[in-house]
Formats: sequence, structure tokens, C-alpha cells
Amino acid sequence: MEKLSKTENWLAVSEIQLSYRTSVRTSERPKISSSASAYQILLHAWNPDNIEFVEQFKILLMNKGNKVLGIYEVSTGGISGTVVDLRLIFAAALKANATGIIMAHNHPSGNLTASEADRDITRKVSQAGKLLDIAVLDHLIISPEGYYSFADQGAL
Repeated sequence: MEKLSKTENWLAVSEIQLSYRTSVRTSERPKISSSASAYQILLHAWNPDNIEFVEQFKILLMNKGNKVLGIYEVSTGGISGTVVDLRLIFAAALKANATGIIMAHNHPSGNLTASEADRDITRKVSQAGKLLDIAVLDHLIISPEGYYSFADQGAL
């Protein structure tokens, strides 16, 4: 058996601590009752200077009562796309102790049609959510003038 040298500090490891702090009382959190209410909350959380400039991907984190725990910006990309990392989505959801999420992204062009890449990421995130028991309730494509809901269109 190999002996550890005195220069190896194998006892020096980082402690991982998970916590969720909020300054918003449960009674004051907005409740999502439809894709329209999710759209309104997301639209107000989007920077109006960026919504028609670069593509961004965000998630609404929700508790069992469909009350919003928070919004997490997953990524910001370029004019025609952004990279979505499933690990970042679920790291945020797990840290917030969310039981459901609504995904959202904008198309700077204003086109509200779902692309094949949009459908693919929706499938991937939904499958991963099932493994973690975190429901993917919707995926919205938003613009200042309207939105497309995967759930409303039966595409979820």
C-alpha cells in the first residue's frame, strides 16, 4: 500500500453547504395560474434593452403551490441562439428546493415560432426533470408583443 507523503494534504477538502434565503414571504409571492401570468412575470424580469438584441434563457422556479420562488438566468447568447446547460437549470432548481419550473427564452427577431432546437431542449429538460421529480410545467418563447407556450399548444 502506498503511503501518503507529508506534503499531500488529503484532509483539506471543501465543505459543501446548501441553503436558500429569501426576503419575500410566501404570502407575497406571485402565483402562476396560466401561461399568461408566467409571461407577465417574465416580461417584467427581462431587460427591455436586451429582449430584441440578444437571446437569453431563464427559468421560473416554483414551489408545489405554483408560487414563484425566483427567476434564474441560465444563459445569454448572441443574436440567433444561446447555450442551455441542463446542469445549471437543475442546480438552481435543487438549490431553491423547487418542485416545478417554467423555462423561457426570447427570440430577438420577434418570431414566436418554436425551432427544432427549442423542441429538443424542451424534451431534454423535461426528461431530466422527471428523473429529479421536478416538473417542467411550460416553456415560453417571449417577445415584447406576445409569447408562445409549449403547454398551451400541446407541445410539452
